[in-house]
Amino acid sequence: MSKKLSEEQYRKTRSFQLKQWLDGTKDPFLDTVEMKPQEEFREDRTVIRERSEEKKRLLEKVYDLEHNAEMRIFQRIYRIFSVIFCVSLVLMLLIAVSNLPTVGAFERPVNNEVAKRYIEDGLDETGAVNIVTGMILDYRAFDTLGESHVLFIATCTVLILLRIDKKNSKDYMEANDRTHEPKNDIILQTVARILVPPIFIFGIYVILCGHLGPGGGFSGGAVIGAGLILYLNAFGFAKTERFFTEKIYKRMSFCALACYALAKSYSFYTGANHIESIIPLGTPGAILSSGLILILNICVGVVVAGTMYTFYAIFRKGGY
Repeated sequence: MSKKLSEEQYRKTRSFQLKQWLDGTKDPFLDTVEMKPQEEFREDRTVIRERSEEKKRLLEKVYDLEHNAEMRIFQRIYRIFSVIFCVSLVLMLLIAVSNLPTVGAFERPVNNEVAKRYIEDGLDETGAVNIVTGMILDYRAFDTLGESHVLFIATCTVLILLRIDKKNSKDYMEANDRTHEPKNDIILQTVARILVPPIFIFGIYVILCGHLGPGGGFSGGAVIGAGLILYLNAFGFAKTERFFTEKIYKRMSFCALACYALAKSYSFYTGANHIESIIPLGTPGAILSSGLILILNICVGVVVAGTMYTFYAIFRKGGY
């Protein structure tokens, strides 16, 4: 039977030291291992000078730049061909510029049958009073679909690169949301309460009337995005997330892009196969006209507005 040790004797045993180390209360090697501060390594200047001279002698011995005839010939040929290349490039550019048609000439590439088709037949074929909107969302709708996807992919990329850890994101954002912006500024909040509703209404108007006049999904979405950012600056993430969160943005963007793709797939299919579309163009100048352009404008506006707000939120906090 082992003898019971006193408290003082027990503290001197290795088992007690091991228990302290496992509990993290004391490191058994603390103050028992000799530690010397590491001195900064400084190479002797004489050694550096000798190494540089040795490298220089090696280059002179291998290449012998002063007495190597091949190197001298190569350098001369290199300079001659460099001058010939630069002169030839300048001459080619000058010849190309001199052969361009004069400003306003009929044979200019701008004055072709494509632009003429947009101007003369755009209203009859698209039903849009705004020729630019008809061109972007009807004739070149496939390009606009790509641009909308670029915005969504850019947002996803920024979200991947700048997103903070979800476990600590709530505490981090609540702490920094009060640090970076004065959320209790009565002037800012009062102005936001007055201006945000008209901004949203004006953005919706610009989107819905994009086929009738200046505007459309891109400009209207930018207006709504600016209103969301103003509301966020005035009231913070807590109140903004009551109606616009990360999940809502993802669902809105996905639904808008899917709706755009499905709607234009029908138009692409009917147009490529010379099939008459069952979607009426309506009366030019009416709000419900121009076929699918009104729906496509709404889809683009949703993507642009959400992307603007998301970019601002991510760059400011690393998340919503």
